[in-house]
Amino acid sequence: MSGHSGLDYNGKVVLVTGGTKGIGAGIARSFLAAGARVIVCGRNVPEQMPSVGDAQADFIVADVRDQVSLQGLFESIRSEYGRLDVLINNAGGSPSADAASASPRFHEGIIRLNLIAPLNVAQQANLLMQTQADGGCIVFIGSISGLRASPGTAAYGAAKAGVLALVQSLAAEWAPKVRVVAVSPGLVRTELAHVHYGDEAGIAAVSAGIPAGRMAVPEDIGNACLYIASALAAYASGCNLLLHGGGERPAYLGAAQVAPH
Repeated sequence: MSGHSGLDYNGKVVLVTGGTKGIGAGIARSFLAAGARVIVCGRNVPEQMPSVGDAQADFIVADVRDQVSLQGLFESIRSEYGRLDVLINNAGGSPSADAASASPRFHEGIIRLNLIAPLNVAQQANLLMQTQADGGCIVFIGSISGLRASPGTAAYGAAKAGVLALVQSLAAEWAPKVRVVAVSPGLVRTELAHVHYGDEAGIAAVSAGIPAGRMAVPEDIGNACLYIASALAAYASGCNLLLHGGGERPAYLGAAQVAPH
């Protein structure tokens, strides 16, 4: 099966961490549509697996924060699939919390999930990819929060900034066999958008501040991953693909009273 924008992933094995919902599920569907054999992992078996037509992702139970669980995940990939061509390092996230009152344990947990765990996953993927004749590609899912102020999710923003630094260092260390890149989304409309932005009116108001006129959808991120992990982007490594629809309209433009020229 291959019918996605000319990018053919037939015969390729792709792992999407956190690939059972939200952005991860959209990425998994994009690779399924391009013909890849897609593995998703998570702590619990989802009610619905990412699928496109007759193609469905495979699921392996794993907690990316636990080293023993992580080693088991990659042992399963080695024994059942024999290779790994693309890792989409997507698992992560954070609830909103005031940095002044959140506990040290909370901050440590957020940084562990969004920075340390992706590093550990990438390390395992690199060990496998380095043994393959054609290497592989590791894509970290970053965030606009790592590039601008992130009030309410300060530790998350700091972790994502760390991810971008990590991508540059790993790209230098693991070349030329393994490419390491980042894709950093801006605001994305997932099934949990109402938690962050409220009802449809709130989502519309937020969307109006984006030059593209809408938030991204998970498949937008999936399409970017398809390109950056493909041979078309073979020279791209250590870089960050910023995917934010033109950014966010500065608040001062709406607040300022400027006479027309």
